[in-house]
Amino acid sequence: MDTIDLAYVGRGLHEELVAYIADQQGYYADENVHVSLRDGCAWDEDRLRRGATIGLGRALVSRLADGVPWVGLTVNTHRPLFWFLARSGLTSLADLAGQRLAVHATHTAPGCFARIVLRRAGLDPDRDINTLVRSPGDYGMDLRWLHDNKIDAALVGSTMAPEAIAAEHGWQVLAWVGDHFHIPTVGVAVDPTYLHPDDPTVQAVVRAHRRALQVVRTDPDTTVRYLQTFLGRHTADEIRTHYTMFIAPYFTDNGQADLAVADTAITAVAAELGVPATITAAEFYRTTR
Repeated sequence: MDTIDLAYVGRGLHEELVAYIADQQGYYADENVHVSLRDGCAWDEDRLRRGATIGLGRALVSRLADGVPWVGLTVNTHRPLFWFLARSGLTSLADLAGQRLAVHATHTAPGCFARIVLRRAGLDPDRDINTLVRSPGDYGMDLRWLHDNKIDAALVGSTMAPEAIAAEHGWQVLAWVGDHFHIPTVGVAVDPTYLHPDDPTVQAVVRAHRRALQVVRTDPDTTVRYLQTFLGRHTADEIRTHYTMFIAPYFTDNGQADLAVADTAITAVAAELGVPATITAAEFYRTTR
């Protein structure tokens, strides 16, 4: 049995769900491949690129900013699972002007995506908002700071169902990033310097993930059961609502990137990073089976 390292670079179901389903459903075993799912959140780029990665956003930023020749082989969704969660009294992104926002660093994928969304809402992330840079995690401290009025809003990821958290505390979900910025994100990517995209082990992982995506799209009961692993603080009804709102309609059923969406997104990401858009979507996202 062949072995491959597969790293997630952000915590939560956004990164881990499809790989988790592929493992639990036995799809990796069916492909005769052993996948070591690794926590690569704190890894530097050199270590990350020696295996496969789930984080297509980080891979794209790395390719644009540093020239690392990542290639995306399968895509889970075009709607990044990050939300702006705010204290009561704020009702729109425009209300963040002059407020304290906990958000990821500019050079990270979620931080970059958030800045694009804020600019589209008419805000300058560097001038109009008091930002507190936070590393990816379970966002528990961000929720505590919101509760204690140490911040006014936070960009949070998929370690929770933000709409349920907001209802519990009387807070507001100001925006879902996936509503405002579309980009093929999370899936499987490799750096051909170390792993060729057509390597049989890599292709085995791709096939397993595409089977898992079919489960996400066609088997709500099984998917919700697996979601409980990631959303343990929530009720079954809250988890099913979250699945219905943000996952079922938007996860792909075949792992293919929409290249038109991707080209627009690459232009926006490059502009936000302040680097040339040196690649096209077709050069980064492989769409052949």
